[in-house]
Amino acid sequence: MLFVISGPSGVGKGTVIQEILRRRQDLSVSISYTSRAPRAGETDGLSYFFVSRAVFEQMVAAGEFLEYAEVHRNYYGTSRAQVRKMLDSGRNVLFEVDVQGGINLRRQFKELRSIFILPPGEAELVKRIKNRGTETPETLRLRLETMRGEMLKAGEYDYQVVNNKLDACVEKINKIIDREIKLEKESRR
Repeated sequence: MLFVISGPSGVGKGTVIQEILRRRQDLSVSISYTSRAPRAGETDGLSYFFVSRAVFEQMVAAGEFLEYAEVHRNYYGTSRAQVRKMLDSGRNVLFEVDVQGGINLRRQFKELRSIFILPPGEAELVKRIKNRGTETPETLRLRLETMRGEMLKAGEYDYQVVNNKLDACVEKINKIIDREIKLEKESRR
């Protein structure tokens, strides 16, 4: 099965997904490509595949992405070959993508289940982004502008889960994944 997790910048998608993967052995995560520079603590090939803008644009021209988008003036994309390899190995695939990517993947894969992570409130989200210490006033303004538009898309996802407490959020998402895998197996009988 295919699962996509999206949500606004700063909502904790990466932390939630790391915890889901720590608790589950039946999922592989699709690592996105990006043209942005790594943040402190991010590792090439684990967090993202970091490439230059020129290399990313070459990959787009070569048709190497299932989906890609420009977000906050940087490109992000999902590798067609990487996903095909995971699916061919019989693994369930988890995508961490922005809202544009999530909607694009849903158009391509009708069987994909989508989960939108919501913040407990806008003030908390702003605090989380500021606490990263990675944003200039301009990039913070851009992220907040984008966040407001993304929040309007939450209803287009199959599920919405609030990330107020990490363990509760992860548990809800794991229950969703378990339920969807069970339903898929039953539909094959």
